Amino acid sequence: MAKPTALSAEEIDAALKTLPDWKRDGAALRAEFKLASFREAVAFIVRLGFEAEAMNHHPEIANVYNRVSFKLTTHDAGDKATEKDIELAKRISAVARPFLQGA
Repeated sequence: MAKPTALSAEEIDAALKTLPDWKRDGAALRAEFKLASFREAVAFIVRLGFEAEAMNHHPEIANVYNRVSFKLTTHDAGDKATEKDIELAKRISAVARPFLQGA
């Protein structure tokens, strides 16, 4: 399998135009979602776990009560964002939508 290629800041910024939940933080992607409750936050994390596992790409996740934050990078690309991170960001945002409706 080929080593993933890190995206440039310009490539990340271009991709973020279609990912309003996300921002560039150096060479990483970051997002935070505020949900209705701790229970909703944990359910969101569990549901997202299935997407991450299906991609074999696992985000850095932090949870404090009803807030869930993510940092996306690819270890094999020197802890920088790659196309895999862009795809996972899209999936995270899609999974978040139903949970955010009750927030």
